[in-house]
Amino acid sequence: MNTRTLERSTVLAATPDQVWAAIGDFGGLANWHPHVPPSTIEDDANPQVPGAVRVFAIDGKVVARERLLERDADARWYRYTLLDPVILPVGDYVATLAVRPHAHGAEVRWSAAYQGPDEVVAQVESLIGDGTYGTGLDALRARFARG
Repeated sequence: MNTRTLERSTVLAATPDQVWAAIGDFGGLANWHPHVPPSTIEDDANPQVPGAVRVFAIDGKVVARERLLERDADARWYRYTLLDPVILPVGDYVATLAVRPHAHGAEVRWSAAYQGPDEVVAQVESLIGDGTYGTGLDALRARFARG
């Protein structure tokens, strides 16, 4: 399998601190992402401390588990890994959600590196890149739209 990368980004009309306040909670993805089910944190761990595992379930069935690897609130980013991939045959999936200053407000960049065969790349781009990352970034654009 080859190492692959995936990335989506957007610029928001808000300060980096405002955006981080909305998206920086590892346990609160469903608070701003319209297509992600609410998660629970295993073993009542602190969702801001590396090692915490968030679990997404639909109708009682676990659909994804992710472990927080690193988090830097001052630099406004966190990195996590997908555990037990159930949707796609990928390995070593590590994603980063980051907020950085931009001339027009704040840039949010959601990126990942993973191991996968050629035939899975289009599915990953569609399901995760567009379906998860893109949909989440669209929701943030709507949330922080000036108007």
